[in-house]
Amino acid sequence: MSNELKRLNKYLSEAGYCSRREADRLIDAGRVTINDVIPEMGTKVASGDVVKVDGEIVGERKKDFVYLAFNKPVGIVCTTDTRVEKDNIIDYINYPKRIFPIGRLDKPSEGLILLTDDGDIVNKILRASNNHEKEYVVTVDRPISQTFIERMAGGIYIEELGQRTKKCKVQKIDKYTFSIILTQGLNRQIRRMCDYLNYNVKTLKRVRIMNIELDMKLGTYRELTNDEFKTLTDLISDSKKTFDPKNQHHRRNRR
Repeated sequence: MSNELKRLNKYLSEAGYCSRREADRLIDAGRVTINDVIPEMGTKVASGDVVKVDGEIVGERKKDFVYLAFNKPVGIVCTTDTRVEKDNIIDYINYPKRIFPIGRLDKPSEGLILLTDDGDIVNKILRASNNHEKEYVVTVDRPISQTFIERMAGGIYIEELGQRTKKCKVQKIDKYTFSIILTQGLNRQIRRMCDYLNYNVKTLKRVRIMNIELDMKLGTYRELTNDEFKTLTDLISDSKKTFDPKNQHHRRNRR
């Protein structure tokens, strides 16, 4: 580790332990220590400091990163806290290295979610201001009207969250099914939007994240191909969070 002081959440993220957001939760819960002392939020890590989570030492940045695309089944929870959730994504995949999901996909939803042990890439993908597209196919409980399509596309004020959704692309597929492309990741966004218009979501599947398509069987995962990874890093190259894939090993093998 260099002599440069590094914020604790950034240290955990760059070590491949979790995202910065999740690191903040761990720190706030008192589960992280520096030299066996529980630190305050915003504390920086110096060279030679020993950082632990739940009593286990967190090492420095890994040289080889993993980037997975997973077709999440309904009922699996996108959390790294294996102590709390029985049906969590980490135990389900059982990958030999520690990885964490990039963003979330609700328990009753299925489809594509990316996982990695590279903390630097997470925030760039998650930032709504970067306009990274996520595409979903949704079925609802009653016939879809043209008014429904137009109102979903135009943005809906979600009272529970205190904000209006961004304009988005919505297309009717059949009587009860539509596709929607979002550049936001608000909590239960599609379900809340539909509920506002008096529609109930029956099924919700994410089929694309930026250039990554859902093409694996339900409950299985694969590593991103070299072409997918190159395009992905090109798409996020102008994002506010910095990520340098230079010299990072990336395998083509599919699982």
